[in-house]
Amino acid sequence: MRDFRELKVWEKGHRLTLAVYKATARFPRDELYGLTSQIRRSCASIPANIAEGCGRGEDAELARFLRIAMGSASELEYHLLLAHDLNLLDTSDYESLTKEVTEIKRMLTSFIQKLTADG
Repeated sequence: MRDFRELKVWEKGHRLTLAVYKATARFPRDELYGLTSQIRRSCASIPANIAEGCGRGEDAELARFLRIAMGSASELEYHLLLAHDLNLLDTSDYESLTKEVTEIKRMLTSFIQKLTADG
């Protein structure tokens, strides 16, 4: 069993989630149960799945949860694009958040490859 708090990818995912909550706090109230909720949920799912995978004890299980985290990251990428195109997210925030998601996806890919190569 691994301590998820020691993983750089989990830390980046957690920091991204905090940034996403801050950015979406400025969204209109009528989006609270729509896009705001979708963005926050998909983002929080990234570090949550990393943490859950770490608690499973086996590399194959961890890799499976890292793939789920990757899917959530891709979902987040789309939701951020949609929010930007709807003028809910300014270009600066969009570019910054998207850059972080891209880095997390790269890290997840490397981690998955390492786990599956060792197993």
